[in-house]
Amino acid sequence: MSDSWAVVATVKAPVVEVLNFAAWHLELGAKQLHIYLDDPEDPAYPLLKAHPRIRAVQCDSRYWRRRAREGRPDKHQMRQTLNASHCYNAKNRHAWLAHIDVDEFLLPEGDLGQILAALPTTALSARMRPMEVLAPPDGAPASALVRLRAFALPLEQRHAETEAVYPEFGPYLNGGMLSHVAGKLFVRKGLPDVRFRIHRVLSAGEADPGQQELPQVPVAHFHATSWADWLSHYRFRLARGAYRSELKPMRPAFSDSVNLHTLLSTLEDSEGERGLRRFFDEVCADTPALRQRLMTAGLLREAVMDFPRLRAAHFPKAGL
Repeated sequence: MSDSWAVVATVKAPVVEVLNFAAWHLELGAKQLHIYLDDPEDPAYPLLKAHPRIRAVQCDSRYWRRRAREGRPDKHQMRQTLNASHCYNAKNRHAWLAHIDVDEFLLPEGDLGQILAALPTTALSARMRPMEVLAPPDGAPASALVRLRAFALPLEQRHAETEAVYPEFGPYLNGGMLSHVAGKLFVRKGLPDVRFRIHRVLSAGEADPGQQELPQVPVAHFHATSWADWLSHYRFRLARGAYRSELKPMRPAFSDSVNLHTLLSTLEDSEGERGLRRFFDEVCADTPALRQRLMTAGLLREAVMDFPRLRAAHFPKAGL
């Protein structure tokens, strides 16, 4: 027995990355991908639109006049959640819908439709926890082998392992994750008045109804694919993304804890780019030392993600 499933995402990324995301989830067996293009002139649009299992939406001014009273929201998080909510309530026809980002990839341990079908009928939402990809060394040859860091769910164990794996910056981190530990959700079809949030869902005002953990389906998050990639996103994340100032510390119970905004800003103010690189090398870089510490803690994961092959299989006319 297998349940049908679909994915919704609001994307703004280079064409290759958009096609990587689409091809991966098509290969996994998604019945449909609902891809909302945050840039209505996105060059990926004709490639996506031509695929029979992809619904591609250009989020232009006309689209936003229909979706939101004030027009296009300024914050990308609001655009993401409005699009996901619209998709669930008006467009999705499949048993389950997952709301994820363009840099997130489902990594099921087996057939995803069968995993979802095995959930009890009381499970109305299923939570998938993240694993962050380690960044290969500068100049390393391209490889389909991806290494990732996982984290333990029990909080006391997680904090102890985080401090062991990341000796300098571990006390400021939660599981070593730089973006989130909450993960993302699959939501079962048929719930009333669904309103997505980035990491949660509301149905008729109830948060995460019938939630169940889904450990068989972690989410690979390509938060930092290289030092240059991390640095190129750093300013945006500091101002408006995962490192913004209003977020709480990742370790609020730690008396001297600060949030990532303060930690990274202080490092940069005192040491410049060298301080940021020191943080990146301990937390994000795929080094033998970090791999060994992760392996000792039982938190190192590996996956084969051959994106060129999948792009060629699902988008042969793209020539990428």
